[in-house]
Amino acid sequence: MKFYVASSFQNIDQVRDVCERLKRTGYTHTYDWTQNSRTSTVEELRRIGEKEKQAIIESDVILVLLPGGKGSHVELGIALGLNKKVILYSPNNEISDFAQTTTFYHLSEVEVCTGSVDELLEYATTAKSHFKG
Repeated sequence: MKFYVASSFQNIDQVRDVCERLKRTGYTHTYDWTQNSRTSTVEELRRIGEKEKQAIIESDVILVLLPGGKGSHVELGIALGLNKKVILYSPNNEISDFAQTTTFYHLSEVEVCTGSVDELLEYATTAKSHFKG
């Protein structure tokens, strides 16, 4: 199973933890954006954007960890456009807060997981059978 994790820089430690734990279960991480530092040129942005887009294309499932930044929402859109399976992690059920939610969180292609990171990992690894790939 190939995966990509989208989130914001403020969640970098959580993203690294989730990725490492999924890799230990046999999943393949398509790209680790957490190894990038903040960029200072348009060329760097373009290079990273191409790698992230390709990682989404190659993935069977995309995990989106909230809160997300503008980039993670673009990644969510790419995943939806490519008909990828999406697991949206809303630790505090933010998606139910009308001021914080967005229409795309509620599409039938988006599977929502709330609770702890352990619950997310349990969901992602048991949901594996639901995903083709």
